[in-house]
Amino acid sequence: MKKLVFSGILALCPLSLAAAEDISSEIGTLSVTPVVQGLESPWAFGFLPDGTILVTEREGHLVAVRDGAAKRVGGVPEVYDGGQGGLLDILVPRDFASSRELFFSYAKPMRGGAGTAVLRARLSEDGSQLEAAETIFEMSRGSGGGRHFGSRLVEAPDGTLFVTIGERGDAEAAQDLARHNGTVVRITRTGEVPGDNPFIGTSGALPEIWSYGHRNAQGAALDRRGRLWVVEHGAKGGDEVNRIEKGANYGWPVISYGRHYSGAKIGEGTSKPGMEQPVFYWDPSIAPSGMTFLSGGRWDGDALVGSLKFDYISRLSGDPLREAEKLSSDATQRVRDVEQGPDGAIWFLSETRGTLYRASPPR
Repeated sequence: MKKLVFSGILALCPLSLAAAEDISSEIGTLSVTPVVQGLESPWAFGFLPDGTILVTEREGHLVAVRDGAAKRVGGVPEVYDGGQGGLLDILVPRDFASSRELFFSYAKPMRGGAGTAVLRARLSEDGSQLEAAETIFEMSRGSGGGRHFGSRLVEAPDGTLFVTIGERGDAEAAQDLARHNGTVVRITRTGEVPGDNPFIGTSGALPEIWSYGHRNAQGAALDRRGRLWVVEHGAKGGDEVNRIEKGANYGWPVISYGRHYSGAKIGEGTSKPGMEQPVFYWDPSIAPSGMTFLSGGRWDGDALVGSLKFDYISRLSGDPLREAEKLSSDATQRVRDVEQGPDGAIWFLSETRGTLYRASPPR
């Protein structure tokens, strides 16, 4: 979608506008309202305590939406804008009101190509600029190509940071603890290694690694018990929902419920001792992206996951976990991120529409 710019302000739709792309659900109709349009490849968003919404655009822009205007924030560092790389996730930590710190994952130009990195910065008091920007983590080595950077950021209950990293198209590297490819890493807010990480003291292993054997996790969230979950892309089939355990191996590319795009078998089958099973998987692949767990209402405790391929929001529920519902309308085209807002509504980004939407639940 072409960007509509008026003196540096993006086209913004007030919340009072009538919803035109409502979503039907099992509990009634969700009223959908576009909040800001004209975004270019939006990737993630987060809420500030004062009501400002920050949106990342993959090409390397940060947009602040507040008081009827959407303006770009300055001070974003250079990103590798190629393929799936660019400015990716944003994390607003719980103490933002006092620290004004923000965290971003991004594809960083590195020797040998590019790799996933984490940036810490402070938002200026007037909200116009990132200040004191510092890369606190980057992959152990860069590589060529634009595939599989991940990447989501999650603040753990203890204040440490989880970062999902794709295997960069190098499947075998996801089983190599000497590389960050295909892992979830855990770091402090200054980029240090927490003392209770599982591979500290393991010969040849990188100490930031929390779990490994992942392909390309583009969604991650904590449930109400504070447990980390990720959703990751399979190949042709085998997109997975995994509950992350400390030090666990999630099997890629040794085990998988999918097949190579050529149709060839992947690895050794669907299970192997010492490798974790997904809690749920999709076949065919939906290309899952952002993930959130809902709190309150009739969907309390359910998870929502965006689908890039089939243009819907998947609602996951139950034990065993299942896809209970596909939430779709014209608005849900390539849903890149989904969150429950401070107002209790469901907010989501459509990459195709270049729009941030708010979906209010049925009354």
